[in-house]
Amino acid sequence: MKKITYLLGALFFAGTVNAQIFSDDFEAYNTGALGPQSPNWTTWSGTEGGTEDGTVSTAQASSGTKSIYFNSTASGGGPQDCVLDFGSTYTSGIFTFQADFYVNTGKSAYFNFQAVAPIGTTWAMNANFANGVLTIDDGVTAELATGAFTHASWFTLEIKANLTIGLWEAFIDGNSIGVWENSINTIRSIDIFPLQGSQFYVDDVSYDHSTYALPTLNAALSGIDMGGNIATQVVNPVVSVLNGGSTPLTSFDVVLDYNGTPYTQNITGQNLASLASYQVTFTNITLAPGSNVATATVSNVNGGTDNDPADNSTSITVNPVVPAAGKMVVGEEGTGTWCQWCPRGAVYMDLFEQEFGDFWAGIAVHNADPMTVTEYDAGMGSLIGGYPSALVDRGTDIDPSSMGPDFYSRLQTAPKALITNGATWDPATRMLYVSVSADFQAVANNNYKIACVLTEDGVTGTTSAYNQSNAYAGGGNGVMGGFEALPNPVPAAQMVYDHVARAIQPSFTGYANSFPATVNAGDVYTVNFLYILPATWDETKIHIIGMMMDPAGRIDNAGKATITEAVANGYVSGTIVGTEELSLDQIDAMFQLFPNPTSENATVALNLQKESTVEVRLIDMAGQEIAARNYGSMNGSSNIQLNTAELTAGVYVVEVTINNEKMIKRLIIE
Repeated sequence: MKKITYLLGALFFAGTVNAQIFSDDFEAYNTGALGPQSPNWTTWSGTEGGTEDGTVSTAQASSGTKSIYFNSTASGGGPQDCVLDFGSTYTSGIFTFQADFYVNTGKSAYFNFQAVAPIGTTWAMNANFANGVLTIDDGVTAELATGAFTHASWFTLEIKANLTIGLWEAFIDGNSIGVWENSINTIRSIDIFPLQGSQFYVDDVSYDHSTYALPTLNAALSGIDMGGNIATQVVNPVVSVLNGGSTPLTSFDVVLDYNGTPYTQNITGQNLASLASYQVTFTNITLAPGSNVATATVSNVNGGTDNDPADNSTSITVNPVVPAAGKMVVGEEGTGTWCQWCPRGAVYMDLFEQEFGDFWAGIAVHNADPMTVTEYDAGMGSLIGGYPSALVDRGTDIDPSSMGPDFYSRLQTAPKALITNGATWDPATRMLYVSVSADFQAVANNNYKIACVLTEDGVTGTTSAYNQSNAYAGGGNGVMGGFEALPNPVPAAQMVYDHVARAIQPSFTGYANSFPATVNAGDVYTVNFLYILPATWDETKIHIIGMMMDPAGRIDNAGKATITEAVANGYVSGTIVGTEELSLDQIDAMFQLFPNPTSENATVALNLQKESTVEVRLIDMAGQEIAARNYGSMNGSSNIQLNTAELTAGVYVVEVTINNEKMIKRLIIE
């Protein structure tokens, strides 16, 4: 699905091979807690024999009859947290780890490498197994290596890290799935922790180490990042060149050959020190559907040939995901300024926006902080087990770092309808009318529902309630997108919150009467929404996310647009969601406001066709209520006088509520 890398044999086999340091097939143990039976395995806390321990099981085995079983039973994962200390902190040479994994159908698995002792000081690498895809990251880059595995079947994962030059490679069943430069280049232990939704077995664990000597002149290709993994994306691939020798690199040529077309970069005027790396960027390359090989070659090193030509070429098989036509995936993240691990969610939401923005709508749903939208928070809270958590198209509750497999799966799922957002925007009244139109591609019914969300980027605050709790401060819990360099808590003055959910209409589950009982392919239906944006919101950083839920409550599809883009799409008149399902024409027929502009008074003219309860509010552009009155029951034609003589010149909003249906018009005071 992603990329398969072949190569770099010289980097990993030119060392002095030592005898294997450690191996364990678990055959020597009795079933039950692993820690008390082994001098090597323990737990995160050091308490052995309890629920935190790995469990020796006979239910599955890659060899013999036994393996270790992991199963998450606690909210947020765990309580199992099993640790194998490698006995030394490896900072040079070639470290090799190997283990067999069996991930149950519909479940996931996870482990990390700790960089140093004691555990909990620095994370070196994370490995997430979900939806048939293994994804490796270092807390900085979300997809250093990815490869397919088969659920309910044993497979072998091997990781080889040349710590001398900082180059790592991963293999599944002997096939390379990626080469990368890890941001943390030391290894001390492995921590196996079942995240929420995990159930898996581990067998035949081993590790060893060999020395490695640098050649004199060596330009090594340390990886190709195509910059995306979705067919039709226009990407800027990056080829990494590592100085794997002792002599500085001053010049070299790099050729990237993709889909039959070579692209060349001539790099000169450099002084690349030993073990330093250089990123060569190629621009505006379109990812083609199907399986195509991308090959990078470095040559003319310092004007000649280097001492190790074996690592001068690297290839990856690029087989990008072909998205379903018109599909946009929604990622909702449960977060809060009080949550010390929630910076992880913010980092991964940003990574997904950067890499998949044309196919991804991210929404940060805040809990118990000043950015909370009560109804949205309650709906999100009913579907997740802790914070941070993420839902991809309202699927299974997962950690934000594990959104990749769900995203790719949903991206390829054909939606029932294509979603388009239209809008009208009045900057004076700050009234935003939104139309969400569903163009059906297949037969559906009235169990599908439309909802509309507004998000805002660049949100800041000045009070301590905007301080972000930060477990990554100081780097003790690994690199996390820069949060490791920030204090705990991060002061409000240093925090900028993106993807912030600002409003959801009409509810978390959507509008019940969005569609008729029978919907045919080719039908188009529109649901309309009205928002008044507070003056504190920056309309240039608002995104409109219209989405349609299927009968099971999953998000079938979505549309994302800025206000400017939605206005350009054009507003489609229709039913404004509410108890009376009023159209704009019906609102005008029931509620008139004149004179407008005015100076001393204004008249609210009502034309009611039935006995109705009426309330009127006058609101300024800061959202403050200037005046309000409940008029009780009224019928027929009635005029309500507003005294505006004492009001400062400017724009105000008159809100009339008839039988719980809110209707709004702007009023200009001169």
